[in-house]
Parts: sequence; C-alpha cells; structure tokens
Amino acid sequence: MAAIAMILKRSPYGDINAAEAVRHALGAVTGELNVDLILVDGGVLLAKKGQDDTGTGFTNLEGALKDCLDMGVAVYADELSLKTRRVAQEDVVEGIKAVSGKEIAGLVQEAKTTVIF
Repeated sequence: MAAIAMILKRSPYGDINAAEAVRHALGAVTGELNVDLILVDGGVLLAKKGQDDTGTGFTNLEGALKDCLDMGVAVYADELSLKTRRVAQEDVVEGIKAVSGKEIAGLVQEAKTTVIF
C-alpha cells in the first residue's frame, strides 16, 4: 500500500503541474514514504520516451521521471488515456505500468493520502 497516491492529470509542458508532481514524488520517496505516481488524461504524456520540449520554455522531465522509478516510486499510466493520446506501450518509459481505471481506483482507495496535480 502506498502512503501517497499522486495523480497527474496535466500534460508535462503546459504548466508546472507535471514538474511539481515529479518533484513531490522524489521528495516523498527520499523521505522514505511509499509513493504511487498515477498518470491520467494529459499526464500520460509524461510517460512518453524521447520527449521533445523544444520551444516550450519548460525543463525536460523524462530524466526526472526515470529518477523517480530508480528511487522506488511506482509509476502507473492509465491505459485509456494512453490510447486516447496515441501513446503506444513501446513508446512508454521502461518501468511504467499501464493499468485500467479499475486498478487506478484501487490504488487511490488503498493510499493513505491522495494529491492531485
């Protein structure tokens, strides 16, 4: 069971929500909390390999996402959101698990705290 379920709904390069979600996930896992980072809606675009942030004015978050995975953050991407945004499983950063809406509901229900970005 995760102590914190962090849900990212926004795409990574339109505002600071994705950067903040990743930053908070890294901070929580560093503080020895169990963290589930759940990507839904536009948030699944964070899971895409080879992100192009050219001209956005935002920092590329792919490396930070990989740091989350390396440090033990469990990262999940909503299957329907991946399909809707045309992100194929082979285009997703290794270590991210595609899950159903029902599985996401279970993760959120089991978490002690939920934070939405």
